[in-house]
Amino acid sequence: MRGFGILAVSCMTWVTASAKRSGKYDFGNIPPSQILYGSHYNSMNTSHALAERSLPETLLEERDTACTHGPNTRSCWTSGMSIATDFDRKWPTTGQTKSYQLTITNTTCNPDGTHERICLLFNNQYPGPTIRANWGDTIQVTVKNEVQENGTSTHWHGLRQLNTNDQDGVNGLTECPLAPGKTQSYTFQATQFGTTWYHSHYSSQYGEGLVGPIVIDGPASANYDYDLGPLPVSDWFYATAFQLNCTSPPFLPFPPARKPITLNPLTFAHRADISNVSLQAGSPPPPPDTLLVNGTNKAGSLASPTVQPKKKYRLRLINTSVDAAIRVSIDNHKLLVMTADFIPVKPITVDSVMLAVGQRYDVVVSTDQPVGNYWIRAAPESSCASGAKSEGRGILHYDGAPDGDPKTTSTATSRGCSVPGTLTPYVPNTVGNEAEFKSQAKNLDVNLQLPGTTSNNQNIVVWGVNLTAIDIQWDTPTLSYVKNGNTDYPTVANVIEVTDENEWVYWIIQEVQGGPVQIPHPIHLHGHDFYVMGTGSGTFDLENDPAKLTYKNPTRRDTETLPAAGWLVIAFPTDNPGAWLMHCHIAWHISQGLGVQFLEAKSQIKLPGAQYEQQCDDWKDYYRTALYKQDDSGL
Repeated sequence: MRGFGILAVSCMTWVTASAKRSGKYDFGNIPPSQILYGSHYNSMNTSHALAERSLPETLLEERDTACTHGPNTRSCWTSGMSIATDFDRKWPTTGQTKSYQLTITNTTCNPDGTHERICLLFNNQYPGPTIRANWGDTIQVTVKNEVQENGTSTHWHGLRQLNTNDQDGVNGLTECPLAPGKTQSYTFQATQFGTTWYHSHYSSQYGEGLVGPIVIDGPASANYDYDLGPLPVSDWFYATAFQLNCTSPPFLPFPPARKPITLNPLTFAHRADISNVSLQAGSPPPPPDTLLVNGTNKAGSLASPTVQPKKKYRLRLINTSVDAAIRVSIDNHKLLVMTADFIPVKPITVDSVMLAVGQRYDVVVSTDQPVGNYWIRAAPESSCASGAKSEGRGILHYDGAPDGDPKTTSTATSRGCSVPGTLTPYVPNTVGNEAEFKSQAKNLDVNLQLPGTTSNNQNIVVWGVNLTAIDIQWDTPTLSYVKNGNTDYPTVANVIEVTDENEWVYWIIQEVQGGPVQIPHPIHLHGHDFYVMGTGSGTFDLENDPAKLTYKNPTRRDTETLPAAGWLVIAFPTDNPGAWLMHCHIAWHISQGLGVQFLEAKSQIKLPGAQYEQQCDDWKDYYRTALYKQDDSGL
């Protein structure tokens, strides 16, 4: 096939700067330890400091009025917008709307040619169709659910959804699930540019095939001649994701599906979550049966882009797996990394990249080798506790080379379960300072080795998810609580309220030591990109480790790996009102509840309208007689 069709145990700490405690807030049953009051809560008349990134104004206002976007000038875009633009502060508004129709169907598929199985697909294809727009366009997507016995929701991974929280596509937070036979329209502006993907957020449903790429065209930090488009890589199981979530070891063989049948989340009457069973046994879930490159690993039909010699090609890598971290390389070719998730970086040259679940890298490949065929490799990254029964393959085919499998060998080296190198954002920002961070961290009276939720009632919230799993309500999303003025949030909703906007927020994410399984977790945040201030092993030292963090222009992205038995510190400004999910992107782990939601500036959230209410009414009508009920976190 030539070309591309376009829980373990963890603990999280949150630090914020400059919120005010005020009697005007009604937090309902949220414990005081889950409310961020801010460092000035004792000074009621002290105005909070604006959480502005310290970006030089000359750079912020840089103009490229005489520059045209092209192969030798990819840093340019339109008048007043370029690679030097901080897209969290400004973006073009094109006035153009790109519209797409997605229909979810229950069918079968056989992506590696070995095992046909039940699949849920967008527009009867895997991966789903590429949604493509220009930076500043409005994107409108209409989704129709034609699956007989499943609800669904469609999330637009990594997209900021500025002032459109109700379009984020997360059932239980921003919407009710879309009932069978119903249609939903999403509308939002592409304020960022780069590469991402969309997927179901209904339980582990996206593991059935409900994924697809998104490309937002814009400037770039490296030049290239041609854009090869998205290249998703993924794990694949012969059992369905719902079967894997509903079967106890020993794992039962599943016969090939011979015709479309009704897929349901409760295949068996006695449910035992296999990844939870495995966790209690101190072992991992079953490994994927194979890895896929652009939705296939079928002999004779591998993904095989044709390239011209002596050119530069942009390749948009996306890990759409449910479990596996994947290392991608091309034999005998270097990869010039220019984007991490949505964030342009100063280009670095590597021989491979490791993508955790949900991560993306845009790379430039120079076709500087002799004319021939070269393996594109997608291998499980064992240092991230990932495995697979076979690795994925594609072929980089030089024009003029004979057809056939490559004879090349791997030239990739592993850097372990970590980023490919120093990922320095092209647009520099400074994130707070050590003194502020350390002074607040010192006030944290909590044992980071234990699970639970607590804070110092100022700036720090600790989130422990060992048996304190998130469990959302499909029929009463968080936005319904906000819309109705109801603050009686269920404790298991794991709501943390952020009262004010324009403040720096810091999270110390700590994997609790001594748990049954110490493994990495890809942590993904909705509604924001975050700054990766540091990672380390063991328990974060509140006294000494703040000095080791990066405050000046740290790596920025929306998905980062929490090291096994270690810690991760991230930061972001609260500049986007909404109910936003932060979670591990391993599907089994968020299914078990490894997630938390923060309710940001609820009085400023743009509340949903009639479509939202109708969708919830439709869901409640359907769910009253639905055969299969929610039996996991719902996410």
